[in-house]
Amino acid sequence: MQSSLVKRFILLLFLLSSLNGFAQDSVYVRQTIKQLTSKTFWGRGYTKDGMTKAADFLSAEYKKIGLLPFQGDYKQSFNYPVNTFPGKMLVIINGKKLIPGKDFIINNESPSLKKQATVDKIDSVNYQAGLNLQIVLKDKLTWSVATEVADKTIIQINKKAFAEIPKTINVDIENKFIPDFKASNVCGFVKGTKYPDSVLLITAHYDHLGGMGNDTYFPGANDNAAGVATLLSLAKYYAVNPKPYSVGFICFAGEEAGLLGSKYFTENPLLPLSTIKFLINLDLVGTGESGMTVVNASVYPKAFSILNQINAEQKLITKINSRGKAANSDHYFFTEKGVPAFFFYTQGGISAYHDVFDKAETLPLTEYNDLFKLIISFNKKLME
Repeated sequence: MQSSLVKRFILLLFLLSSLNGFAQDSVYVRQTIKQLTSKTFWGRGYTKDGMTKAADFLSAEYKKIGLLPFQGDYKQSFNYPVNTFPGKMLVIINGKKLIPGKDFIINNESPSLKKQATVDKIDSVNYQAGLNLQIVLKDKLTWSVATEVADKTIIQINKKAFAEIPKTINVDIENKFIPDFKASNVCGFVKGTKYPDSVLLITAHYDHLGGMGNDTYFPGANDNAAGVATLLSLAKYYAVNPKPYSVGFICFAGEEAGLLGSKYFTENPLLPLSTIKFLINLDLVGTGESGMTVVNASVYPKAFSILNQINAEQKLITKINSRGKAANSDHYFFTEKGVPAFFFYTQGGISAYHDVFDKAETLPLTEYNDLFKLIISFNKKLME
């Protein structure tokens, strides 16, 4: 009887420690998302050294966790062109000064422009002020990254925030085209105890949109600070619990500019791509009340079946949706090179995307713990 009580007590302690471990990971994830979305990293983009600072932060986290670099250094550097907006960001319509990011955004390919003009109507949503300036009324403002400069400045205005018909405009916009912006993928791994040359790879892009002018930046909490924080949490787990196989971790740069970091890595791999047994890419994983979707599910039906079986047995994610092949995140170029890969993203919750409202404080992280458990169990099953 006494022995039975002791066993139950030990089991209870084990369960409590496991729960505390997950709770601590949740705290770490939230803290990491808060850091990555702070002004310090300025949208992890192209002005105020945002992306460089983020790469340095991730390298330091890799070292702290105990990851090994793939080849001498955690960083894999590469270059690409990008259009940036480091300075002036003034738009006044009908005498009213508009707020960058909330009332208006500048089309990402726009050149610099300083101009005062009257506005002519083209149709119900399009206006122009001469040949080099166009105004577009939008229901929702979303931004992106451009790798070239157009010959016309385009201003998108939130018609819900500014209901007036544009009649006059005063613009002072500053762009800076950088032909060879330097970025870095951040790569590390936990060495396998028995089969170190067999690798399960977990990836997430850390770059976001950066800033628009001196005062406005795009935090990128769900896209993709949540994916990076989840990756780091998994790295902490595997560093403490090494497996027979190696587990690699890559935080990609340049995703928002066209999957450039993952494309560069697949063309200049730091490990033979043939050693990657499976890849899980995490992007937009900060929600989950409506379940999650797996890109490439129909391409790898056996692996998707295993994932669903684990999910059903452990009662984790409410629903896992199947999706086919898509070039919508960093898994894509690996798949093109023959590496089996899934891209996970969650659904439901906040609708903020590529705007100034994708903030850490509004990110629910509904399914973080369940997603963490699902990935751990899935990886374990893949190597049985």
